[in-house]
Amino acid sequence: MTSAPKPDAMSASDARFAAQRLAFGPLVFHAALALRDLGILEAVMNRGDTGASATDIAGELRLSAYAVTVLLESGLGAGLVTLEQGRYRLTKVGYFVLHDEMTRVNLNFVRDICYHGAAALITSLKEQRPAGLEQLGDWGTIYEGIGALAEPARSSWFDFDHYYSSSAFPDALPLVLGTPARRLLDVGGNTGKWAVLCAEHDRAVEVTLIDAAPQIEQALARAANAGVSGRVRGTVIDLLDHSQEFPRGFDIVWMSQLLSCFAKPDIVSILKRSARALAPGGRIFVLETFWDRQKYAGASYNLQQTSLYFASMANGKSRIYDFDSVSACVAEAGLSIQDVHDGLGVSHTLLRCCVG
Repeated sequence: MTSAPKPDAMSASDARFAAQRLAFGPLVFHAALALRDLGILEAVMNRGDTGASATDIAGELRLSAYAVTVLLESGLGAGLVTLEQGRYRLTKVGYFVLHDEMTRVNLNFVRDICYHGAAALITSLKEQRPAGLEQLGDWGTIYEGIGALAEPARSSWFDFDHYYSSSAFPDALPLVLGTPARRLLDVGGNTGKWAVLCAEHDRAVEVTLIDAAPQIEQALARAANAGVSGRVRGTVIDLLDHSQEFPRGFDIVWMSQLLSCFAKPDIVSILKRSARALAPGGRIFVLETFWDRQKYAGASYNLQQTSLYFASMANGKSRIYDFDSVSACVAEAGLSIQDVHDGLGVSHTLLRCCVG
């Protein structure tokens, strides 16, 4: 696994410059969005190697020269464009802001879900609750209100969730269902994408989802639309209530990006209840993003910062975990990790766990 350059290896001037990037980061973030959404970066890109002046772009987009100038000069400092002889040209960073799907998803998620609530981060950490969530709605956790989020926040949340989780499903499917299974329990089944995928992949498998009522409703509707509702069913369970047992007798218990949504005591409880849900010889599959098992430093960075979303907006108690933290929870639950598969989808690791 790679890591970013150590800050202590920087010169004093480079370190001070990096600190200034942090200081002005919120303003640069909005400037990057404005450059993208107003069409300025695209206009620069379309001029190719010849580049374009701020006046050219202002006339083309019917914006004031002032607006285009201040945004492009911000983009110059942020590395989105270059400037030579009065003409701007797009950089590779600017190209990624325009065309990279991960960048689009992350920018929109931070803008629509995290940005305003992040101001309450200190309160969230001190009080162990998502104090920033009140910017979106009156809920105890974001999971209670996902279905009621106003646009564009709702789309941005689901785009973020699906981009990272669904990307790993094709890689995970043969690993999970490579050994025949008749009954699969999907813990925290969310919108049912995995359940439907399993039902379509293997006509012999039956999937039971457990989750909150709004998620079960969405998942069952998806199964009906896919024509597999006869083999996909749902049970409403509050996963935070440790007294609520899971249905039993399953060959496979599956959970995808679930444990990052819970504090460690809740993780241990979920894993213990999952173990009791297994039929003899059954196995548990855990799909997670571990920040310390990433191939690229940028992936680790994204995951480390996503923990701030969990702290200020989601529930105030969970985070993107490192591998050892989850391994310790697995052991505390009386389970052992049999296999580890890294590099699934965008950034996922799949664990196969057994009792004992």
